[in-house]
Amino acid sequence: MMKLASEGYPYIIIFAATTIVALLLGGKWMVMVSFVITVFMVYFFRDPEREIPEGEGLFVSPADGRIILIKDVFEKEHLKAAVIEISIFMSPFNVHVNRAPCDGKIKGIRHNKGKFIAAYKDEASFKNENIEMTLETKYGDMLVRQVAGYVARRAVCRANTGDSLKRGERYGIIKFSSRLDVYIPKDTAVKVKLGDRVKAGETVIGVIG
Repeated sequence: MMKLASEGYPYIIIFAATTIVALLLGGKWMVMVSFVITVFMVYFFRDPEREIPEGEGLFVSPADGRIILIKDVFEKEHLKAAVIEISIFMSPFNVHVNRAPCDGKIKGIRHNKGKFIAAYKDEASFKNENIEMTLETKYGDMLVRQVAGYVARRAVCRANTGDSLKRGERYGIIKFSSRLDVYIPKDTAVKVKLGDRVKAGETVIGVIG
């Protein structure tokens, strides 16, 4: 049976109920529309199992989607260090459950209010509503930022400060269409390139050590 993210059940129940009511009232077009939306909600909130790669020094993608940015930056808010930023754009057709890039302990989580610019634009990382999670790892501190987009207007972080996460472990979700930025140590060998399609918890995006 397909596993679903718990955040999806309210949407699925509402549209399934709408389908039933429309069926009872004889509204053929409403039945079709609400049924299609119900099926899409089930598809969107799917949460498949992933084969987490084993080995030392591996960083896995925290999100499904397409690589839209890889660059060297100085992250001054949380890490205060030169790091590599990798950004992943998630379309409405990607799995939207987010996973930890590596083992670590959560040092802090910050929810930032903001706008809802299209998530594929670079400015969305800082101007849009987002949740930033700082992860303490054996390779140094890392930052993962869940960014809400024009369609996706809510990010959910299920974890809390002080929690320990394992590589590939589920920790949150962004609804409908969005972006995720991950900041990894400067001396990491990046294993992806612009345009690559990645899977959360499964695709190795970098190797260190």
